[in-house]
Formats: sequence, structure tokens, C-alpha cells
Amino acid sequence: MAERPAQDLPLSGIRVLDLSRILAGPWCTMMLGDLGAEVIKVERPGTGDDTRTWGPPFVGGESAYYLCCNRNKKSIAIDLKNPRGAELVKELARVCDVLVENFTPGLTQRFGLDYETLRELNPRLVYCSITAYGQDGPYRDRPGYDMVLSAVGGLMWITGPSGGEPCKVGVAITDVLTGVHASGAITAALLWRERSRRGQHIDASLLDVQVACLANIASNYLVAGKEATRWGTEHESIIPYQVFRTKDQPLAIAVANQKLWANFCAAVERSEWIDDPRFASNSRRVEHREVLLPLVAEIMAQKTCDEWLELFVGASIPCGPVNNMQRLFADPQVLHRDMLAEVPHPTIGTLRLTGIPIKYSETPASIYQPPPRLGEHTDEILTNVLALGAAQIEALRRQGALDGA
Repeated sequence: MAERPAQDLPLSGIRVLDLSRILAGPWCTMMLGDLGAEVIKVERPGTGDDTRTWGPPFVGGESAYYLCCNRNKKSIAIDLKNPRGAELVKELARVCDVLVENFTPGLTQRFGLDYETLRELNPRLVYCSITAYGQDGPYRDRPGYDMVLSAVGGLMWITGPSGGEPCKVGVAITDVLTGVHASGAITAALLWRERSRRGQHIDASLLDVQVACLANIASNYLVAGKEATRWGTEHESIIPYQVFRTKDQPLAIAVANQKLWANFCAAVERSEWIDDPRFASNSRRVEHREVLLPLVAEIMAQKTCDEWLELFVGASIPCGPVNNMQRLFADPQVLHRDMLAEVPHPTIGTLRLTGIPIKYSETPASIYQPPPRLGEHTDEILTNVLALGAAQIEALRRQGALDGA
């Protein structure tokens, strides 16, 4: 594990007050922490972030779910329903650059922690609200989780086997994408603050992000009026571009242009397909998909995945096995790219996490702190950030404002 970065990362010197929980908000603040920001995670005394209970599996007293999105943070346990606890968060907001929250719209006003209130205390504060449907509109007050928003936002409609029922994606991708977009928005707002000397309110919603990320599927409808359908692993507009069964395990193949089609035909020893008028162009292959795909499937079943990989890689055809987690985290490219990280943890020992995906030539991001235990840094934060003494902290505990390690 790396040492706490000094001034060598892009966001070193930026302090983030994280009032979020579950996944979208914590993913956003984790990304900021990876880039050097000091992230103070405010949690409910006794229970903490909801994901601390989302298991099994648990290890060392922590849930695997919580561990996936809370590295590079410090935890302070404060009761926002306690007036003194809410005042403590206000005091922290005075000395922070960024605040991230994902309460239902209007709830922060009850605690006096809404943007309008806090910007009076700290005009330079970049305040990011992450909600299901946004800060306005007819659905504003509805609660929502990733699965629901993937349904409302159209992703579930296009996910699943052809002719089958809608399926959710295997990971909470709407949450993750919202966290990624929010972290980028915060970084942009910090850059603008350097010119304007003012913070601003960022309104990020899972629905908005999911709609935007429909990409070509949305464009097909908006531009051409073409309604979306489910295709399983097949592609609506490119053939062959899907997963095929081999003798042992599935293999994904992406034949996305004519050169690749010629290479593919040679690799599977079907050079006659190149001149076959039914398959002569991608449009013709799409038109005759019901003829071509069974022929390809029959051929693919004749060799093992590794045998096909050797042939296709040698022919520069994009392809890859459908890895389970065991194979994924033993993959030589994944390991070479440091996408498996090992971090010392006080109750787990060696904690294995996914690595940092973006590589920087001058300011490489790092994992310098494991996901914190609930309230692990309460005293440290109050002492170092708010300059409170031991007696003051003890008084706050007696008042029920906080709870910590």
C-alpha cells in the first residue's frame, strides 16, 4: 500500500465531505480519493453505510460490497438527527472543498445541510447531489435503486436473451456510471472554481445518466424511429459479433469490418463465404443472420476455446473467453495492468481489491488507505480538521452527536 500522497496527485489538497452511501456516491468519492483528495466519510453511528450489512460474504467484520467502493477514505460517525451532530457537519463543510450527498431531495434541508444554506458558509463549496430522478420534475420525490432505474431508463429493456424476459445487468452499472459522471463533474467544477472563485451545485441523477448512456440504441430510435429489442450477446447491426459455444467454454468474437470478415473466413476455413452474395457485406450478413449464425455456431463447436483463441489472435480478430472471476483475476493482462491490488487491513489482513483503471504518466493514482471501519477516524478528524480537544469530543459523545472507534 502506498503512503498517503502529499502534493503529487491531481486532487492533493482537496478535501471532500462524503455524506453518501450505497454505491453511486461512494464510487464517486472513491475515484476522488484515488486521485489524492482527502475524503471524510460521514456515517450513521451504530450502523454506518447501508452496504456494511449487504452480505454475505463478510470478511473481518466487513461486507465485500462495502469494501469494493470505500478505499482511500476516513470514516467519522455523526448522528445528523442530533442538532449538535448536524452542526458538526456544517463546521466540516466550512473547511471542505467538495460535498457529496445522495439523500432524497429536500431531506438535507431538514438538517440545515442543503446547498443554499452551506454556500452561505462556504461560497467556494462544490456541492454534488446524487439522486434517483434529479432535483426537480414529477418523479423528484421518488426513491430509487440501480435496478429500478435500469428499468425506467431503458437498460433492462435491451438486456436479456432474444425473445426472453428483460434482465438486469450483472453489476449495478447505472450506479457506477453515475458515480463516474459525478466525479468528472466535480473535477470540472473545481477547475471552474479556480477561475471564478465560486462553487456550484451539481445535480446528478441515475435516470439522466442511464438515458445518456443508451448511446447508439437511443440514437437508433431518436434518429430513425427504430424501437429497441433484446439480442442476448448478439449485435443488432454487426455480424458475427457475439458469444459462441466452443467445445469447452464460451468465446466472444467481434468481426466488425470487412477486413476482419476476410480474416475470420480464412481462420475458420470457409473462404467461400467471402464471395457469397448473402455474406458479402455487413448489411447482407445482418439481412441473412438466420442463415449465417447457425453455420458459424456449428463450426465454433468443433474446437476448444483455447484452440480458437490461438487461431483468431493470430489473425488479429478481436476475441476473448467469457471469464468467470477466478479466471479473470488470474489473467496475465489483468495482473500486468495492476487491476488486482493487495492492501493491508487491520481486521482482514491482506485485502484484495480491484485496481485503479486509469493510468497517469506523471501523477499515478494510488491506494493508500483501506476502506475504513465505522467511525475509525472520528477523533482524528475532529482533532485535526476542526481542532477540537479531547474534552470537547467526549462532551459530543455524551450529547449523542457521534460515536466512534
